[in-house]
Amino acid sequence: MRTLSGRVALITGASRGIGKAIALALADAGADVAVNYRAQAAAAEAVCQTIRSAGQKSMAIQADVSITTDVDRLEKTVESELGPVGILVNNAGIAKTLAPDQVTEEIWNQFLRINLTSVFLVTQRVLPGMRTARWGRIINLSSVAAQYGGVIGPHYAATKAGILGLTRSYAWQFAKEGITANAIAPALIETDMVASLPRDLASRIPVGTFGSADEIGRAAVTLAESRFTTGQTININGGLYMS
Repeated sequence: MRTLSGRVALITGASRGIGKAIALALADAGADVAVNYRAQAAAAEAVCQTIRSAGQKSMAIQADVSITTDVDRLEKTVESELGPVGILVNNAGIAKTLAPDQVTEEIWNQFLRINLTSVFLVTQRVLPGMRTARWGRIINLSSVAAQYGGVIGPHYAATKAGILGLTRSYAWQFAKEGITANAIAPALIETDMVASLPRDLASRIPVGTFGSADEIGRAAVTLAESRFTTGQTININGGLYMS
């Protein structure tokens, strides 16, 4: 069932991994999809080709979503080519495992800008269109690290926790305008980013294995379809954090 037909989705960091899975899942549900990338042009275009072959419109667009001018260009281009953004998935981010004493002020600010400020910038840019339409879905990718600290480090956990607060604020502010805001907080998912981590980390997860990006995609579709789910954190983590 193409429950999202007529909707335009923008997914940041969608050339691979979780972002790619979400882009394909939203397209399968009927949405036209803008695939944002920072450096992986060929991979982003391949995602678009898959979406187009399934009958949906799609475009790849380069932008560093932590830079205001790039975000302005991104939103204007998507609106011009596909239409106003109704579904925003803030997925772009970085991760690097560091001990607390290795986290410099420069690293802290880098993670804050890329993982958290980017969510603010892109959301602020698409919100006016959502408010005009009185319909919008904001889906932010956080992490189980926001809830229990995680193994990557304080620089990462803090930014992912900030995403949860930002999500709840948007949910509260815009609930009466037909706009929902929710977060997805995965644990370790089989992606290129996780491939560099020790395989024995899976033993720390109660189910004993890494998760699938496709499962994150299905959760994003559920959130995009729902008008009654807002301000929530969807925990897809194999039991690593139980709420």
